[in-house]
Amino acid sequence: MKGVISGMPNPTPPSVRFVRLGPAVFEALLAGDLATARTLTGVELSDWFLSDEVDWLWRMRLLQITADPTAEDWVVRAAVTVPDGIPVGTGGFHGPPNAAGVVEMGYATDPAYRRRGYARAMVAALLDWAAADPSALTVRATIRPDNKASLATIAGYGFTHVGEQQDDEDDTEYLYERPARPAV
Repeated sequence: MKGVISGMPNPTPPSVRFVRLGPAVFEALLAGDLATARTLTGVELSDWFLSDEVDWLWRMRLLQITADPTAEDWVVRAAVTVPDGIPVGTGGFHGPPNAAGVVEMGYATDPAYRRRGYARAMVAALLDWAAADPSALTVRATIRPDNKASLATIAGYGFTHVGEQQDDEDDTEYLYERPARPAV
């Protein structure tokens, strides 16, 4: 069995890379055309990428990129395992850094791959992504107080609870932030 040695779980945490999706892929996914989305990305995207759980995201990001083409470099991408290339979810930012250098991350794990460390791998990769861009100064995560899994996922990454906000869909959300790069 892959990832298991002598009956013991593989101690190496999973790793992911992000594969750009973009407007043409969003349009294919919204049209239910998984074959075209797979061809355009070079990734064997699962049926989850067509689900109600994420189709709102494709619609929202397509509208965002239409209004601001620079957002395409920052928004949602497919999270793919390294080295296997299996799509396990999505990760990205809500857009480019704002005027204060704040960039808000978002991630979702395909239910078939939850509770295996992939969300943590996505957070680590998102933090690396933000750290590589000098315009990103602060990384933000917004999480509902009852979302214990996401709260546990960001634990250990240096996030500090900085406040709350009201969200139209999620009601109360806690705000967490951390520097995009360690202080020198």
